[in-house]
Amino acid sequence: MPKAQETILEIDLKALQHNINYLKSKLKPGTKFLAVVKAFAYGNKPEAIASFLEHLNVDYFAVAYTSEGIALRQAGVTKPILVLHPQTVSFSDLIEHKLEPNLYSLKILSEFIALAENRQLNKYPIHLKFNTGLNRLGFSKNDIPNILTLLSPTQNVTVASVFSHLAASEDLNEREFSEQQIGLFKTITSDLLKSLKSTPLLHMCNTSGILNYPEAHFDMVRSGIGMYGYGNSEKENKSLIPIGTLKTVISQIHHIPKNESVGYNRAFKSNTATTIATLPIGHADGIGRQYGNGKGFATINGQRAPIVGNVCMDMIMVDITNIPCQEGDEVILFGKNPTAETFAATANTISYELLTGLSQRIKRVILK
Repeated sequence: MPKAQETILEIDLKALQHNINYLKSKLKPGTKFLAVVKAFAYGNKPEAIASFLEHLNVDYFAVAYTSEGIALRQAGVTKPILVLHPQTVSFSDLIEHKLEPNLYSLKILSEFIALAENRQLNKYPIHLKFNTGLNRLGFSKNDIPNILTLLSPTQNVTVASVFSHLAASEDLNEREFSEQQIGLFKTITSDLLKSLKSTPLLHMCNTSGILNYPEAHFDMVRSGIGMYGYGNSEKENKSLIPIGTLKTVISQIHHIPKNESVGYNRAFKSNTATTIATLPIGHADGIGRQYGNGKGFATINGQRAPIVGNVCMDMIMVDITNIPCQEGDEVILFGKNPTAETFAATANTISYELLTGLSQRIKRVILK
């Protein structure tokens, strides 16, 4: 593999295929697989990721917003795309690009039905989300009679799926709560399905749900972080391979005497003669200001170099005093080892935030 000559995110599609195969190995035959590619496919390259996943025959995609779904359609993605958080203002664009809305309240359901009637749509696929304990988006169980009142007279929409979201599926101390959520979802869907005209897909499990709650796989499962190589537990991480490696290079090396300062606000002061490397990546690239001053590190020739001083907009400085290296050498921020989870933990955050916060100005390089 050629060494990096600039800041790049290398994306390994073989690792993505491995992760999909591992997650699918947990499913009963016939259980559908929905790939979550919101937030630039968790900071990767959504068009390339989705095209590859379509080739691997996933059944569904999900994005957060309509604009993300449009970008996938424009890239040639043909499989169904669920928009998890559509706004009323984007309904026309959503319909135009054959995207499928998650409708989560009586207000948004009635607004979409009104538009579908106005456009004379025939059985346009919609998805109903129920809140079973996350308390973020979703109908409550008590909404069922009103939902049925809105749906029963119309031929303009059809319910393609009914779903919910687990709040703490990765935390086995919360097993009782997760099981309550699953039980409530079963009650809701049993009540709803008695009177629905369609037979919708039922789905509830995210990545940790797939791994920890096989009894809740229902008709389909959804995976985001797992596809990208993170299993939310040390045990599961061993079976998955992070697909993204963030690489950069050493731009310049400074030899600093004792009592010199480095970076803005003189946040680092040397207690002894120190060697510092400057790297072309900073908070505008997604390495936030919470890193620096000993939080976060780069790996250079297999050794960890802590970030010193404050993270700048376009640069960070790292301590390479005991690391043999030179200007132009490749530097790894995270990848297969150390992972984004390890890097994020130094600043008390999670892999999700680090990955999805990577700036679009970082060049994405696809390894086929």
